[in-house]
Amino acid sequence: MSKVWLVTGANSGIGEGIAKAALRSGDQVVATARNMDKLRVAFAGEDTSAAIALVQLDVSAPAQAAAAIVQAVARFGRIDVLVNNAGNSYLGNFEALTNADIAEQMDTNFFGVVNMLRAGLPVMRRQRAGHIINISSVAGAVGLKHCAAYSASKFAVEGLSMAVAAEIEPFGIKMTIVEPGFFRTRLIDPKNAKFAENTIDDYAAEGSTRETWAAYDGTQHGDPAKLGEALVKIAAMDEPLKLFLAGSDAVAVIEPVVAERLRAIRDNMALSASTDGVD
Repeated sequence: MSKVWLVTGANSGIGEGIAKAALRSGDQVVATARNMDKLRVAFAGEDTSAAIALVQLDVSAPAQAAAAIVQAVARFGRIDVLVNNAGNSYLGNFEALTNADIAEQMDTNFFGVVNMLRAGLPVMRRQRAGHIINISSVAGAVGLKHCAAYSASKFAVEGLSMAVAAEIEPFGIKMTIVEPGFFRTRLIDPKNAKFAENTIDDYAAEGSTRETWAAYDGTQHGDPAKLGEALVKIAAMDEPLKLFLAGSDAVAVIEPVVAERLRAIRDNMALSASTDGVD
């Protein structure tokens, strides 16, 4: 049976790769983005298909999130897979970031997911079925230099996802967290990424944050189209994965950090137990 997907941030990169993979598998797709011109270009030649709907959506606006869900249900009758992919990056040393910078990062990356879940979950509860796929990041599992705001937003998405997953499981709704490594997207394109404007002398020796990250742009190992194909396979599972590390680089970065945390737990079990109160 074909599925109905709603994919946020589908005008490029990972979102585009997921939406096109779902279409190729024979599913129906509601592809959304803030910029309709870019969305139409991304799906030129496919935008007249009965299997796809292109919808304008700024996930940081709760009213637009609710309207996109309504349009999806009106067009296809249900939503089987909701992919929360839309996001941006605000890079810079923590001390160079203002509270306003961090709030702007959270507004899209975290509250965008909140808005989509709040709008989409009532539909899935009525269906007593559905699958949420939240696109996190390696930076949602591991702290990376210059990524304080971005990591905070992705760690928040993961905490939200795990808590919500426990609440919605009785209604037949599944949750998958995806932690991609470096993929060839526009996320760190200097024309799209935002960089802290403040400068602090003690950090100046390491060079410009903008120049550091620009060196990675276009050289990323991950292929968004192949990630889309992998997620279509996961969505077809009777019991979809709860966590998926996308890319060999993601595994290489995250595995030793998880192993170190396990060692810290096991090596200090007596000290942990020493804080227990008296029965």
